[in-house]
Amino acid sequence: AKQLIERVIYAEGAENGLEFTIVRPFNWIGPRMDFIPGVDGPSEGVPRVLACFSNGLLRGEPLKLVDGGQSQRTFLYIKDAIEAVLLMIENPSRANGHIFNVGNPNNEATVKQLAEMMTAVYSKVSGQPPLEEPTLDISSQEFYGEGYDDSDKRIPDMTIIKERL
Repeated sequence: AKQLIERVIYAEGAENGLEFTIVRPFNWIGPRMDFIPGVDGPSEGVPRVLACFSNGLLRGEPLKLVDGGQSQRTFLYIKDAIEAVLLMIENPSRANGHIFNVGNPNNEATVKQLAEMMTAVYSKVSGQPPLEEPTLDISSQEFYGEGYDDSDKRIPDMTIIKERL
């Protein structure tokens, strides 16, 4: 759906002169950016990976690794993300007609590595030993449902922001 709307916006720009800038956030993290189901948000739904893992740790449940957790992701603190978006706002003529992937390509980890890091930090902070089986492999179909498709590697190229803005 996201790709479809981007193509519609891009085509409208090419055909009818619509001015646009598209921002693709790559795992922005920070305070109040997500919810833990049933704690500070709805009981249903799937939050992003940090909140999913936090939820599992708080509930004493194994962290679910979709398809073994081999997908690679990058994480960007919200303050840095806001600075990137402000550059676009401050330079509208240079940002117009472009799509920007906003993330930190130097802060990369597999989802499995993230689970291991979060488990270790939670154990240290809470004083509770990690579960005997701290992770659980689960298929993407079982976790997300039929027809789910995701990329194995989602790492942005930030040079385009530096070059254009």
